[in-house]
This record gives sequence, structure tokens and C-alpha cells, in this order.
Amino acid sequence: MNEAAIALKDDCLGFTLARDHDPREIGLLYYVMASSRTLGEALKRLARYSKVTNEALVFGYREGNRLIINLSYSGVPRHSDRHQIEFCMFAAIRVCRLLTGQNLVPQYVSIAHHRSGGMSEMARFVRTKVEFGADADEFALDVDARDLPLIHADNHLNDLLLKYCEAALADRRGDMTQLRTRVENAVSSLLPHGRALVGDVARSLAMSERTLARELSDEGLNFTEILQQLRRDLAVRYLDDRKLRVSKIAWLLGFRDVSAFTHAFKRWTGKTPSQMRTAGAH
Repeated sequence: MNEAAIALKDDCLGFTLARDHDPREIGLLYYVMASSRTLGEALKRLARYSKVTNEALVFGYREGNRLIINLSYSGVPRHSDRHQIEFCMFAAIRVCRLLTGQNLVPQYVSIAHHRSGGMSEMARFVRTKVEFGADADEFALDVDARDLPLIHADNHLNDLLLKYCEAALADRRGDMTQLRTRVENAVSSLLPHGRALVGDVARSLAMSERTLARELSDEGLNFTEILQQLRRDLAVRYLDDRKLRVSKIAWLLGFRDVSAFTHAFKRWTGKTPSQMRTAGAH
């Protein structure tokens, strides 16, 4: 997706596809949602069967005083995948509207990665502000949307498709998530908030610091190396975005100030952030 976005000169490729594609091209997952009785049922089926379509992306659904649809990653580095996450988020909102025939407006939309352009068009599409650099990839609908009837509800078709979905789910292999990727995904969402400490990451993975250290060691890894490599990779990517000030990049990477970021970046690359940016301009 990143390579396609560069070739097409469309930094919002995921959003563009979400807005313009034919949802029927999604296949089985779309039809099992569309034939459901209510939006709540459709979203529960999205959460249960999303891995049939894409093993790396996991939709979650929970009900409370609102309906929350979230995305998490399994086995894929979240920080390197902006376009696919934007496609999935905006496509899910669009599908909710198409299935109900109502221009549903989310209570909020939050996306974990940072973005410096294209946000106004996305906000116009969802009709509310889109928060980037958030703690999670999710959006919320009013709880009453759960009972909205679907235009193409078909109980007989739905019963048939559920059997196919259950069979496809049973054929899938178990969770193939690599520990390094899980750690990177946890770190990348904690970095801008200055909470990417080993204890916080271990808690987010539901394990103790000692267990995390032991399991990383078993794979020849350690937490500090993963953190520094991730910060370096993200720093280089952020510096390519000319709209981002170096002070903002330092914050996104969890540094207390610009001088700490500059010192670390020079240690990683032999250049200061400004020198790297100047070199990239030629």
C-alpha cells in the first residue's frame, strides 16, 4: 500500500479506496454482514469473521453506552501500515451507512498513527473530527444504532453464509503472532505519550516484566534494542514529512525535548535530524 501510494502520489490512498471502492468486492465478509438482520448483528459478524478475509487485521466489537468498533494487528508491524488501517476504518463506517441507508455520524474516530495532511477531507467524510496520534484505532456509534434494520436483510441467505464462515474460520491456523511484532505494536502506540517503558509494554501484553524479558531473550532479543530500532525507523519516516517540525517528531517518539532526540538520532545515523532532512532534499 505504501509503494502504491507513492507511485500514485496519493498520501491518502487508503482513505481514497475506502470512499470509492465497491464494498461487494470484499466478498464473503460483506455479504454475511449485509444479509444480517440489524447493524449490531452485522458488526458482531465483522468481529468474528474478519480474520477469514485478513489474518493480520482483527476487528473488535463491544457494547456499553455506545457501540465501539476497534482494530488491532496480529503479526504485522502496526507502525508501518498507515494506508490499510485508514482503509479499514473509513470503509467500515461507509459500510455501516450503506447497510442501514442512514448517514451515520460516529461519536468519535481515533487513529493511532500520526498524520499531517488530508485530515479535513476525512473529517468531512465522517462528519466529525478524526483524532490522529490516539491511543487506539477505533470509532464509536450511538448505542441505538445497534437495532437499526438492514436494507438487504435475508435470514435464509445469512444462515447459509454463516455455515461457510464458520467452516472457513475452523480451517484457519492458530495465532502466528511474533513476539517482536507484538512488542513493536505496543510500543508504537505508547511512544507519543511517554509511556513506552518495559513495565507498561509488559502490562499491555498481559505478562510480567520478567516473563517478557525471558521470552524476548529466548528469541535472542531485548526490549531496549527493539525500542531503539523502532524509534530510529519512525524518526527517518517522520523526517520525510516536511510539514512535521523536529520538536513534534521528538514528542511523537517519546523524547523529553529536541536535544535528547537530536543526540539519539546522531548516535543512530551519524547525522542530526536537520542534516538528514537537508540531505534528503537533494
